[in-house]
Amino acid sequence: MIYVDTSVLLAQLLAEDLRPPPRLWEERLIASRLVEYEVWTRIHSRNLAESHGEAARELIARIAMVELSPVALQRALEPFPEPVRTLDALHLASLDYLRSQRLGVSLATYDQRMSRVAAAMSIRLDPLTSDLATSVTSSSAEPAAEPEETRGE
Repeated sequence: MIYVDTSVLLAQLLAEDLRPPPRLWEERLIASRLVEYEVWTRIHSRNLAESHGEAARELIARIAMVELSPVALQRALEPFPEPVRTLDALHLASLDYLRSQRLGVSLATYDQRMSRVAAAMSIRLDPLTSDLATSVTSSSAEPAAEPEETRGE
């Protein structure tokens, strides 16, 4: 099972130079309900509901959504191995909750800060590169930055 964060969904929907490998969408995917709000906030902020709305709905429908439980919310109040943004803390806490339920789950993200913190928490990272993934130049840092604006921090 793979926990996908918002950066992956936004890359699939909006990025021209970076997209997750097709094999990712064949996996069993899970995410916090937060991704739905983050994706739609971005779609609406760019006035893309008409052109990207259906694709966003289809993409979100592929993902099993986890609601924010009191346990995950409590975990988000605790320190992380290094500073995180608020919504990243909620994602990581949700992921930590899933692991506490003995679910074998890895994280797919383009957010380098979230990757570092997840690795420090011993969360397996899904490699988002493959022979099928679009080649990326060094200027492709934008997808990782996408969720930051959405997160409003």
